[in-house]
Amino acid sequence: MRLIFREVFLSFRRTPSLSALSIITIAFALFVVGLFGLVAVNLRLALADIEERVEIVMYLRRGTPRAAAVAARADIRSFPEVESVEYVTADAALERARSELVEFRDVFGDLVTNPLPASLEIRLKPGFRDGQNVALVAQRLTGFRFTDDVRFGREWIAKLDRLRDITAAIGLFVGAAFALASVIIIGTTIRMAVIQRASEIAIMRLVGATDGFIRRPFLLEGAIKGALGGLAAVALNFAAHQAVNRTLIETSFFSDAQAGLIVLFGTLLGLLASALSVRKHLRQV
Repeated sequence: MRLIFREVFLSFRRTPSLSALSIITIAFALFVVGLFGLVAVNLRLALADIEERVEIVMYLRRGTPRAAAVAARADIRSFPEVESVEYVTADAALERARSELVEFRDVFGDLVTNPLPASLEIRLKPGFRDGQNVALVAQRLTGFRFTDDVRFGREWIAKLDRLRDITAAIGLFVGAAFALASVIIIGTTIRMAVIQRASEIAIMRLVGATDGFIRRPFLLEGAIKGALGGLAAVALNFAAHQAVNRTLIETSFFSDAQAGLIVLFGTLLGLLASALSVRKHLRQV
């Protein structure tokens, strides 16, 4: 192992310009991937914020006893999809309407009787806020004998589902394309280092070195270059994130785990590209 690290160190010393070029190339390739990742992260947060507004309102028939509504709230709260249930009395609904619909304040002030029904407002847990789960919960709510109507904005939730599907599809396609481009770029830079040491590899072959022994320093070198490129990419992404925050809009950055995944991704890409390049060259020697 010490010999392998020594070979990697010597490789960096012998070809500092090429090593620097490899790391910079990897960094910019992963920087582009990271930029897309930042867009995906902020889109996901925006969608999560919109999803929090998903709500099912179960309107109760007039004359429903408060005790029945409270019992129904407890039953609904036990649903695996449900996060919270709020009981809104008819009087509370009228007060809310008066405060939110200021333009109709005079109309509400002239009312002799309260036209608004009591209701139960149901919010679902994350992961259950798609159209299918919302519709299933709404259908279950109609089974209560004192349910008058159930509303949940079917068309709005359908649009949210489509937006979520489109975002996921674009993320998968673009992410895969950039990953493939990164492998090609990294593989090219590593192959340049392999070709430069072609005579050394040939001599090692002549003295009986196995392919595994020859391959290990290059694999470690590729992994180190990938890791350094990943770290540089995270730094560049952070600089871009700060620039956007100062000049355009407030955005969120990667979590520590997500930033670590970029470095790990760079390490694996460097390892993979090195393995492919060395394997191809060894076949030709």
